[in-house]
Formats: sequence, C-alpha cells, structure tokens
Amino acid sequence: MTAAAQLSSPIDQPASDFSTWMRQVQADMESALGQFLPSETSTPAKLHQAMRYAVLDGGKRVRPLLVFAAGELFSTPAAVAQRAAAAVEMIHAYSLVHDDMPCMDDDALRRGKPTVHVKYDEATALLVGDALQAQAFVVLAEIDAAGLDAERQIVMLRLLAQASGSLGMCGGQAIDLASVGLSLSLAELEQMHKLKTGALLRASVLLGAWGGKALAQNEIQALEAYGTAIGLAFQVVDDILDATADSATLGKTAGKDAADNKPTYVSILGLPESQALAEKLRNDAHQALAIFGDKARRLRELADLIVQRKA
Repeated sequence: MTAAAQLSSPIDQPASDFSTWMRQVQADMESALGQFLPSETSTPAKLHQAMRYAVLDGGKRVRPLLVFAAGELFSTPAAVAQRAAAAVEMIHAYSLVHDDMPCMDDDALRRGKPTVHVKYDEATALLVGDALQAQAFVVLAEIDAAGLDAERQIVMLRLLAQASGSLGMCGGQAIDLASVGLSLSLAELEQMHKLKTGALLRASVLLGAWGGKALAQNEIQALEAYGTAIGLAFQVVDDILDATADSATLGKTAGKDAADNKPTYVSILGLPESQALAEKLRNDAHQALAIFGDKARRLRELADLIVQRKA
C-alpha cells in the first residue's frame, strides 16, 4: 500500500474523535516520512541513517497535524496533504538538529534520545540539517504528482521557503542567539517567536489550506490570525513547561533557558501571567476561525492541545 493510500483515512473517512484522528495522522505520517526520506542503506549511508534518526520515531507532529486539520477544512486531497506535511516536518526536524549543536543551544537530549551531534558527530549533524532542508523542497516540488496545479504549487513552495528563511524561522533563531543575557521587552520577545516558532506553524496551516483551493483574502487573513495566535501560544507554553516540568517529561533538557540566561515569557511576565496569556491566545485562535463555523473543528481542537499539553 502506498503512503498516499495509507494517509487517506484522516481526511477522507467520516469524522472521528480528536484523539483517534490525531493518532491516525501521527502514525500515517511516520510511514510517509519513512518513504520520503532516503534509504539508510543508500550512499552515503551514515548521512542517510542520521537523517532518519533525526526525523523518525519521535515528536508530536504538531505541524503535520495542522496541515491535515486545515486540509479537512478545504477538502485537500490526502496525497497533497501528505507531501505538504512531510515537507514542513523535515524543515522543523532540520531546525532542531542545528539548534541543538554546540554553536547554538548546545543540548544533548531531544525527543528523549541523544541529539544528532551526540549520537553521530558535529559534521554529520550539520550535513543532516542541510540535507533535510533540501529534501523538504524535493518532496514539495513533486506534489504535482498528487494532482495539484502549478499555480498553487508555486504558492506553497514560496510559503515554506519564506517561513524557513531569514524573515522566518532562521531570522527568529538569529534574534534568539543575539538576545542571550539581554533584557527584551514583551514586544521584542513576541517578534522573535513569531519568526522562530510561529512562522512554520502558520505555514503549516496555510499549506494545508492551499492544497485544497486558491484561498480568498478573508480566508487567508483568518488562517494567518489563527496561525499567529497558536504560534505564540506554543512558545508561551514551551516557556512554562521549561520552567515547571522535568527532563523526563519533556524529552529534552528542562530549565535550560534559565540556565542559559535566555529571555522567556516566564522571565518577563512571571508564571501566572504567562499561563493567562496562553489561555488568551487560545481564545484568540478560536475567534479567528469564526468565519469557518463547525468545519474548523480540528483546528480548534489543535489550539486546545497546544495550550493544554503537558510536554
């Protein structure tokens, strides 16, 4: 059975409860990612093994879940959602590999296992990130095989590129590195995380939607407002968990932001105010979806998941 066939159920089958739907998407994405990544036996084997180590067998798959939830809203074909979700997840995985390296956050634990540079070596980790970024665009560039027209394919390629680059995720990481030990205002912290974390989350929503149709301007505005709210909420909750949970629960080193003297929502606002902000952002996300009515149920459920998660 092909990955496209395996992934037909989350979008094409009758509505199920949220936890069942989420587990189905997560399981099917694991299979699809395994097929879209190079075989671990193909040359260069070490690099391909490390790429698969970085991507497979771990992670909440929030970005693919957002792709599929938005895809349900706009009747995106499963095969299209599959490739869009895999592409954005590869970009996310590459960013984690590089973020964990000694020249950046210098972390030894990710998703409950040794980080790529610890498991392999720093040079391999660098190449893994580079190769995953390229592979993401290979996967998305071949989305026409799933029946997508060229105009929307170009829109989707541009969305992912912009969200990944200096005006998106990479730009946010640069601001983050430059902010260690500094006192940021709340507005400055928000801008950093709109890029570092929020850009790929917003792109995930828009990729899922564009896979179904050419969007009207009011639809784009609503989805961008939703994506901005959940992007900030995701980071607020990350900061809360970093301050309150342990490493075993998180699957990564807890308390590292404070140890590294990094500005966070908790360090600027305090814990109760950060928790209140996360709840406000959840409500903002729900309100942004009002124009879609009940059809946006999965996106609302994901906003709840992002704010109420414990890891």
